[in-house]
Amino acid sequence: MFFHARLIAALFLLFSSFGSALDLPGTDGQIYNPMAAGSKKASVLFFVSPFCSTTKSFIKEINAIAADYGDKMAVYLVHSDPEVTKEVAMEHAILSEVKATVLLDKEQTLAKQVQAKITPEAVVIGPDGKTLYQGRINDLYLGPTKRQRAATTKDLRDALDAILSGKPVPAPQEPAQGCKIGGMK
Repeated sequence: MFFHARLIAALFLLFSSFGSALDLPGTDGQIYNPMAAGSKKASVLFFVSPFCSTTKSFIKEINAIAADYGDKMAVYLVHSDPEVTKEVAMEHAILSEVKATVLLDKEQTLAKQVQAKITPEAVVIGPDGKTLYQGRINDLYLGPTKRQRAATTKDLRDALDAILSGKPVPAPQEPAQGCKIGGMK
């Protein structure tokens, strides 16, 4: 009987560890599960690259969103390009004065899970693990190289405000414009 109880406990531990497959290292040395919002309303994932000039154009707005929504939502900057080392990600965060937790997704596990393909791309995950929003931050770029002087929409902010007020996220969700995540197939 004692053997069976230990076997059941061992199997439980084994199978419960599968949920940690999306634990990612942060540049701060901590481990994070960006799919788990914890006590917050949602997780906001910004897929970025220090090698993409389009990402640079959005850092100010990403920082503003992190400051405006960070107390209600978990906010992460995610580097899914395998070429981005911890040192490169840290340098990018320092130079860009990043206000969000910076994660390394070198195996592209998270990017594949949420089907992110572009930098910068925003993905919002609800507490149940479902994608609530995926697309552009705003319309600063209308195409891969078609930049406006200023954004005229606030797509992501509208989605976050809807989530916080318990309303459906506005549709349609426009795709992100920018650079392909390096190494993604």
